[in-house]
Amino acid sequence: MEAIIISPKFRITIPNRIRKLLGLRPGQKVRIILYDNRIELIPVCPVKEARGFLKGIDTNIDREEDRV
Repeated sequence: MEAIIISPKFRITIPNRIRKLLGLRPGQKVRIILYDNRIELIPVCPVKEARGFLKGIDTNIDREEDRV
Protein backbone atom coordinates (compact mmCIF):
# COMPACT_ATOMS: atom_id res chain seq x y z
CA MET A 1 0.00 0.00 0.00
CA GLU A 2 1.32 3.39 -0.93
CA ALA A 3 0.49 6.79 0.50
CA ILE A 4 -0.08 9.87 -1.63
CA ILE A 5 -0.50 13.54 -0.79
CA ILE A 6 -3.46 15.65 -1.88
CA SER A 7 -2.27 18.96 -3.33
CA PRO A 8 -3.76 22.33 -2.31
CA LYS A 9 -5.86 22.11 -5.51
CA PHE A 10 -7.11 18.63 -4.43
CA ARG A 11 -5.07 16.83 -7.09
CA ILE A 12 -3.36 13.50 -6.62
CA THR A 13 -0.60 11.69 -8.48
CA ILE A 14 -0.99 7.97 -9.04
CA PRO A 15 2.34 6.30 -8.15
CA ASN A 16 4.43 5.07 -11.09
CA ARG A 17 4.31 1.43 -9.95
CA ILE A 18 0.49 1.48 -9.90
CA ARG A 19 0.30 3.23 -13.30
CA LYS A 20 2.51 0.57 -14.85
CA LEU A 21 0.63 -2.35 -13.25
CA LEU A 22 -2.71 -1.05 -14.53
CA GLY A 23 -1.37 0.17 -17.87
CA LEU A 24 -2.71 3.68 -17.31
CA ARG A 25 -1.94 6.32 -19.93
CA PRO A 26 -2.00 10.13 -19.81
CA GLY A 27 -5.46 11.41 -20.70
CA GLN A 28 -7.15 8.09 -19.94
CA LYS A 29 -10.52 8.35 -18.21
CA VAL A 30 -11.23 6.76 -14.84
CA ARG A 31 -14.45 6.51 -12.88
CA ILE A 32 -14.41 7.59 -9.26
CA ILE A 33 -16.68 5.80 -6.82
CA LEU A 34 -17.33 6.52 -3.17
CA TYR A 35 -17.78 3.10 -1.58
CA ASP A 36 -17.97 2.23 2.10
CA ASN A 37 -16.12 5.39 3.21
CA ARG A 38 -13.33 5.02 0.65
CA ILE A 39 -12.56 6.24 -2.85
CA GLU A 40 -12.09 3.80 -5.73
CA LEU A 41 -10.72 4.73 -9.15
CA ILE A 42 -11.84 2.43 -11.97
CA PRO A 43 -10.09 2.71 -15.37
CA VAL A 44 -12.58 3.15 -18.21
CA CYS A 45 -11.86 0.73 -21.05
CA PRO A 46 -12.99 1.41 -24.60
CA VAL A 47 -15.60 -1.05 -25.86
CA LYS A 48 -13.17 -2.40 -28.46
CA GLU A 49 -10.73 -3.42 -25.70
CA ALA A 50 -13.50 -5.21 -23.77
CA ARG A 51 -14.43 -7.38 -26.75
CA GLY A 52 -13.98 -11.05 -25.94
CA PHE A 53 -13.36 -10.63 -22.21
CA LEU A 54 -16.08 -13.23 -21.50
CA LYS A 55 -14.65 -15.77 -23.93
CA GLY A 56 -14.94 -19.28 -22.53
CA ILE A 57 -17.64 -18.47 -19.99
CA ASP A 58 -20.14 -21.27 -19.42
CA THR A 59 -23.51 -20.04 -20.71
CA ASN A 60 -25.41 -23.24 -19.91
CA ILE A 61 -27.93 -22.73 -17.14
CA ASP A 62 -30.51 -25.02 -15.62
CA ARG A 63 -33.98 -23.72 -16.36
CA GLU A 64 -37.23 -24.51 -14.67
CA GLU A 65 -39.64 -26.67 -16.70
CA ASP A 66 -42.07 -23.81 -17.36
CA ARG A 67 -39.24 -21.54 -18.58
CA VAL A 68 -37.91 -23.75 -21.40
